[in-house]
Amino acid sequence: MVVTNSSSGKLKPSSIRIGTRYRANRLNGPYDAIVIGSGIGGLTTAACLSKAGKKVLVLEQHYTAGGYTHSYARNGYEWDVGVHYIGDMGSPHTLGRRLFDYITDGKLEWAPMDENYDRFFLGDKVVNLRAGKEGLRISLLNSFPEEQEAIDRYIKLLGDVADGMQWYTLSKLSPGMLSPLVEKGLDFTLPDCFNRTTWDVLSDLTDNEELIGAITGQWGDCGVTPKQSSFMVHALIAKHYLYGGFYPVGGASEIAKTIIPVIQASGGEVFTYADVTDILLEKGRASGVRMADGEEVRSPLVISNAGVINTFEHLLPEEVASRVGYQGKREHITPSMPHIGLYIGLKGTPEELGLPRTNFWIYPSADHDGNVERFLKHPDTSPLPVVYISFPAAKDPDYQNRWPGTSTIEIVAPTTWELFAPWQGTTWGKRGDDYETLKAQVTERILNVMYEKLPQLKGKVDYVETSTPLSTAWFCRYGRGELYGLDHTPERFEQDWLKPKTGIPGLYLTGQDILTCGVVGAMIGGLVTTLAIRGWRGAGLARRIFMG
Repeated sequence: MVVTNSSSGKLKPSSIRIGTRYRANRLNGPYDAIVIGSGIGGLTTAACLSKAGKKVLVLEQHYTAGGYTHSYARNGYEWDVGVHYIGDMGSPHTLGRRLFDYITDGKLEWAPMDENYDRFFLGDKVVNLRAGKEGLRISLLNSFPEEQEAIDRYIKLLGDVADGMQWYTLSKLSPGMLSPLVEKGLDFTLPDCFNRTTWDVLSDLTDNEELIGAITGQWGDCGVTPKQSSFMVHALIAKHYLYGGFYPVGGASEIAKTIIPVIQASGGEVFTYADVTDILLEKGRASGVRMADGEEVRSPLVISNAGVINTFEHLLPEEVASRVGYQGKREHITPSMPHIGLYIGLKGTPEELGLPRTNFWIYPSADHDGNVERFLKHPDTSPLPVVYISFPAAKDPDYQNRWPGTSTIEIVAPTTWELFAPWQGTTWGKRGDDYETLKAQVTERILNVMYEKLPQLKGKVDYVETSTPLSTAWFCRYGRGELYGLDHTPERFEQDWLKPKTGIPGLYLTGQDILTCGVVGAMIGGLVTTLAIRGWRGAGLARRIFMG
């Protein structure tokens, strides 16, 4: 078995490269808009603007486009880094599917996972989630037959939040002067549970803490535990997967691969190795960007998909961020939890190895908040609060065509930034023996959790690569290795300034920080940014996507 990691200098870069490598002489301006970052939010905004006839330049500092939707290949295996499963793709009429079809010209195909798409191990108790509203109900009733009333009330709340979410999303388009009016309107339209903590809402339904633990078994999809998370984001995730999980045929890299031609159709381009160091301003207005090589690219519109914190703290001058009041606003947002990623390669097909098309969520107990608290106090001795295991080779029907006779597994587990902070600022691939020793210890600990649930894999693992928060910071520019941008707490969702239009003319935000995390959440954020830019001219697009 080869045990290595994504910061090992012995490894060659990925063979999966989407986008065109940046060179200053390849710029072909003028551009109507510049998008910083090629995550799904940035690609969505760029594609939507391109369909409106705009020439858009997307600049990505990584060697491949796609942000957390990219894939990479190594040693004869291929993994995605963030697209473990996506909901709402089984019908062409859902909002997420309509938007995907729009920005890819219908070229992206989807494969369903097993009907039992998520399996929660809550200590010794196992709960299987099945697709469909009745499937969810029966899944919970099978494990908690005495809780029918609470379960039925919970499922109704999911619909109430989904109905209110469209109004919350539209509030992101309102001009600042109308914000007080919009907030009053939201008070009337949003259900009372909308932005309370998930724990508070569920505690009103039941005092069965194990049921609450099962209902919140997907908390890792937003990175915030039930006592800290907004019920809004919990309900959106649960509703999103109500009809099961889906995976892009051909792997996660197909997402960027099918979007980029739409951007290019209007003369735009997606450049990789394109490191933006500054947003340029003239007379208080965004006017373009400065590249790491000193090249300045001008445009009347600059759209940042680099995250709110990166945008205001690294790409803009401090005095400009101060002028729009960012420092005071910063107190109300925090980065989400950092994580460890294991990318595992095995000889043999998923069928031969007994790998399912079902995600495993492994918890020490149903007390998610308690699990995290104990881990943060004693990270070396307390059980990992969650270990998420995904089987991409089993989920992708095209995988064997690309990598015959092999399988892959991906594992995600939370960690602390403090554990890896001593190596902050070091170069990828050159962090030293102590760092490699620490990673080997973490890798073994997580593999042992996997072997407990999948003992047939002992002796079958051919290759393991481990990424840390430093890997995430290096490749995706999230400073503390956070996976989900900003923490999805009630306080975060009270920030009416987290919207596409900033206080700086010509500068817009896009992606997960202006709405919610997840591929579809960030993608809808990209759509909302487009609508904010287009104004009344975007009415047709809004009708087409939101109303079908």
